[in-house]
Amino acid sequence: MAVLEETSLNRAAMRLRMSQPALSRQIQALENEIGGKLLERTTSGVQATDVGFSLAKKIRPILAAYDEAMAEARRLSRGEKDQLRIGYLASAAGDYLSPALKVLKKSYPFIRLKLLDMSPGEQIVALRKGEIDVGLIGHEGHLLARDFYTHKLATLSMLAVVSSDNPLASKKRIRLSALKDEVFLAPGNDDVPGYDRWLVKICRKAGFRPKVMHKATSLSNGLELIVNENAVGIFPGYLKNYPAAGVVKIPIDEADATWDFLVVWQRGKTGGPTRAFLDGLPSGRGDRS
Repeated sequence: MAVLEETSLNRAAMRLRMSQPALSRQIQALENEIGGKLLERTTSGVQATDVGFSLAKKIRPILAAYDEAMAEARRLSRGEKDQLRIGYLASAAGDYLSPALKVLKKSYPFIRLKLLDMSPGEQIVALRKGEIDVGLIGHEGHLLARDFYTHKLATLSMLAVVSSDNPLASKKRIRLSALKDEVFLAPGNDDVPGYDRWLVKICRKAGFRPKVMHKATSLSNGLELIVNENAVGIFPGYLKNYPAAGVVKIPIDEADATWDFLVVWQRGKTGGPTRAFLDGLPSGRGDRS
């Protein structure tokens, strides 16, 4: 491409900081690989043959894509981004995502944001595939500590979520032991990895093994099951402000019933927009009320 642009082997060699014989040998090696002549001398300089013209036409966008990829890799190595992809839990967005976005936009007003409401399991998959840069995730984020940067933002108390016509709905606070005869709801393991083990562990400490009868496919589906099947759900405290009809949220008065909330992000140099977003996240919002 340098030879075609310069129409001269000598000028192309100078541009490429190599000797003309070395450049000639590379052209010859390429012609041997192709099986035909790529260049010919004319009175106006070196020009492409039909084969050379066809190759140049196809190779030009490949080289442009290569240059773009290298420039992007260099920006990333410096911690710079022109887009930030964030996975988050909708139920926690008001407390954590919104304040951080305000800080980010002040420092980087032209940053392009891709905000994805994703379950914890979906965030884990997306982080591992490199499809998101940052995840706002619950206790499950500890599973990623070996491969990603993680930071605990808060330790949250838990809520028992019951149907509004459940006899327990009138309680202001509740102990886990009061739920021993209830039928529990749990999310699917793909959505919230490790939740089942966590639930069994805290219930055993309270003196019983939970009867898990329903698996929710989403938060909205879980709330529907609580209403329709009179099940009980145990949710992190960030759900307290999440709008939900037909249910009552009761704080659990149990020292062991807590849930960590974390931010997880890709390893590498953390700078620019990612650092601004991380710095803007509220920390220490442990809700033990």
